[in-house]
Amino acid sequence: MDFTQQARGWQAYKPCARCYTCPPRKPYCASRMQRLFEFIGHHPYLAAAAVFAAIVVIFYEIRERVQAFAALSAAQAVRLMNQGALVVDLRAKEAYDAGHIGEARNVPVAQLESQAESLKKWRDKNVITYCDSGTSGASGARTLMKLGFTKVFNLHGGLNAWVKDNLPLARTSPGGKGSSK
Repeated sequence: MDFTQQARGWQAYKPCARCYTCPPRKPYCASRMQRLFEFIGHHPYLAAAAVFAAIVVIFYEIRERVQAFAALSAAQAVRLMNQGALVVDLRAKEAYDAGHIGEARNVPVAQLESQAESLKKWRDKNVITYCDSGTSGASGARTLMKLGFTKVFNLHGGLNAWVKDNLPLARTSPGGKGSSK
């Protein structure tokens, strides 16, 4: 070491208890928890925001997993419909009359189990369920699977995804016949 390095205060490397080459200290969990509670006490809004963000992420992930049950895109649903799949609209009668997918049958979610007998010829064929957003469609698809239907799919995103893809809707006229939009 030359004189200029000593004058500036530089010294040769000496390992200490805090460097990476030395063995780590044993963790003190109690002191870490105390530090966490101290941090929360000093920054309550930041801690609340972190908890809120975690809750939002958990809610979003659960919702996505529920909707993703046997999910089909609108294009895949059209392909299955062209092959003769049954389309089941799980919304209320008023929503169905306002606009629905082509030759869909209206079976509200609450009546699905009681009307499953009328759909029994479709047990081994493709069945597509949908609602407005895809959540009720996924639960309806699960219900049909429990009732013995083997090829049940859910329109991912529901009727909202169908409309977003600019696919046609049919409206029920007061006389009961559907008309294409």
